[in-house]
Amino acid sequence: MTKGGFTLPGESGYEKLTLELAERWGADVIRDSDGTKLSGELLDSGYDIYSTICPVREHNKWICENELTRQQTFLCTSPKTSIAAELEIRLLDDFFESQFQVNDTKAGMKYMQVYDRALNQEIPRKEWSYNEKTGIVSIKAKPFRQYTVSFLAWRIWEEISMYNHVTNKWDKEHLMQLNPYRPEALEYLKKELKRWCEENPHTNVVRFTSLFYNFAWIWGAGERNRYLFTDWASYDFTVCPEALDDFADEYGYALCAEDFVRGGKYFSTHCVPNAKKIDWMEFIGRFVRLAGKELVDVVHSSGKLAYVFYDDNWVGIEPYNGHFEEFGFNGLVKCVFSGYEVRLCAGVPVKTHEIRFHPYLFPVGLGGAPTFSPGGKPGEDALGYWVNVRRALLRDKIQRCGLGGYLHLVKDYPDFIEAMDSILSEFREISALHDKGTPLTLKPRVAILHAWGKLRAWTLSGHFHETSGHSLIHVLESLSGLPFDVEFISFKDITGGIPENIDVIINAGASGDAWSGGACWNDYRIVEILTAWINGGGTFIGIGEPSALKGINRYLRMAHALGVDIDNGEYTCHGKWTYDIIEEPGLVPDGVCITGRSGVMLTDGLARVLVEAGGSPAVTEYAFGSGKGIYCSNFKHSAINTRFLQNLILYSSQKNMIPEGISGDPLTECAIYPDAGRIAMINNSDIKRTATVSFKGTEYEAVLEPFELKIINI
Repeated sequence: MTKGGFTLPGESGYEKLTLELAERWGADVIRDSDGTKLSGELLDSGYDIYSTICPVREHNKWICENELTRQQTFLCTSPKTSIAAELEIRLLDDFFESQFQVNDTKAGMKYMQVYDRALNQEIPRKEWSYNEKTGIVSIKAKPFRQYTVSFLAWRIWEEISMYNHVTNKWDKEHLMQLNPYRPEALEYLKKELKRWCEENPHTNVVRFTSLFYNFAWIWGAGERNRYLFTDWASYDFTVCPEALDDFADEYGYALCAEDFVRGGKYFSTHCVPNAKKIDWMEFIGRFVRLAGKELVDVVHSSGKLAYVFYDDNWVGIEPYNGHFEEFGFNGLVKCVFSGYEVRLCAGVPVKTHEIRFHPYLFPVGLGGAPTFSPGGKPGEDALGYWVNVRRALLRDKIQRCGLGGYLHLVKDYPDFIEAMDSILSEFREISALHDKGTPLTLKPRVAILHAWGKLRAWTLSGHFHETSGHSLIHVLESLSGLPFDVEFISFKDITGGIPENIDVIINAGASGDAWSGGACWNDYRIVEILTAWINGGGTFIGIGEPSALKGINRYLRMAHALGVDIDNGEYTCHGKWTYDIIEEPGLVPDGVCITGRSGVMLTDGLARVLVEAGGSPAVTEYAFGSGKGIYCSNFKHSAINTRFLQNLILYSSQKNMIPEGISGDPLTECAIYPDAGRIAMINNSDIKRTATVSFKGTEYEAVLEPFELKIINI
């Protein structure tokens, strides 16, 4: 395949470049991007046309005439210490004032709260007042206490528009966002979309830049801490008085600002969700589905397909909550930096899956580094992302790929053009392999256990660079290209028993967070069910602070099955078991990097220490009944560490760590497609390697140049 399956961003004024690259890269679709338009020449060029629509943007005139339809969020001031009997707090001092405006309407003021944070108690309204002219709250305070004010704020500059103005020097109108929860706003949106569809007959696919509510992105007043709070999976930007009031009527209880801001910490995805959080997500998600389907129906009635971009204003579009198909989308588009994002996209119940490659065709990338600007190396960047993405593509089918941004930027970067030649060739080769059947997978079957379960399958709360401090995202990135079936289960899921097809359960995270489980471990049924499952032959792999819960007998709830616990200061005067380091042949590849964690100690001296780091057990194995517990102090994704994780999973169920379908070289990987009669081998390193793999008694070998993909016949 040399053509098709590729979406190219076009640009008015650069028709010659657009059509030349469309031919060179075998595009079958030309699209517009935020900030670009397609000319008549491009629209009539014979290619299918994607048109980008963000339903809640580009309506400034109407929003200014209907100011109550602006979107909102709860904000919380940073704690201020009183020195005297009165304290003044200016509400927007901490925030980027171009983004926010205080909602001091009667409906908005109903939700303002002042807290004494020393006692974490709300202050009665009679003890504070608000001056709408100055934006200052005056509090009858007690000296040397800390106080915060939580309040509803209008979001007066849509965050993606704001980011691009500030970072990529956009010079056009500052966009606002419209809140479709107001009935008049939703009716306006439907009419506008119907008009737009009629006026754009060339468009084959309407690509919604998601729907209504953006991920939370709260900017600070100063550049030293510009991004005060960012959470890709947050629902903070979905609030408004009307929705809050309707929620109270339906659920029988009211939510307040504190339920969202938590004293300024906010209720991020890393927190274990409580009943209020789950109820609000259910409430807003139902609205987004119903309103979103109305827009999709408008698109379909015009004879066009509807795709959705699984980024930006995606909140409420939960692809794994069992309701995604209710929208009626024909396709889903996901930007990808990493392999786990490919897997997130590929599993969504929709006909067409399309990934958007990085870097975007912008002068500056998301991390702030130059891309298509002086000092940038976009060709090198593209190939670097591709190596991460490719290994996941070997595991799951993606039908299409594409780019986004300003196409004219590539003309001065031939290295990027050549990199895309290679990337598209390999993408099409891999896609063709999937057309004839699925790749070979191995036992055991792996489950990731955390508080969110399948609702947050293959993700945490952002891209890799935003969540790289969490071991679990590194585990997911490594798993994304390994030959195992992976599923995601919540603590609630296993209260009825662990599915019989699960062989290995991984629990990875920090104490108290949603990923290790935090308060979920208060339910001792979970401990009993997991213990019985391990005793019957299952393997529990704990990474970081798995099952950690303060105030219980052991710090790790599953310490009895792991054979290790973590001393958080309570065992300072206790003796510790000594140990020998057991070298299990083939388990730990040369170059593995597992850093130690202070306080890790053996519970009864019977755990086998397989790796030591920093003077503490870093990887241990513990026999429990017919199963085992494996502890790993942390995990960081790399080619070598990925092989170590693969070895651990295989070792937990069998001694042979290089079975059929596994390359003997840890820096190379392979995928076997029995129905296609092919083996795809990849080199994940920058040096020449030799991959050797056996299948049905025959050994296959390939010499791979740095980062090469080679497909051989079985």
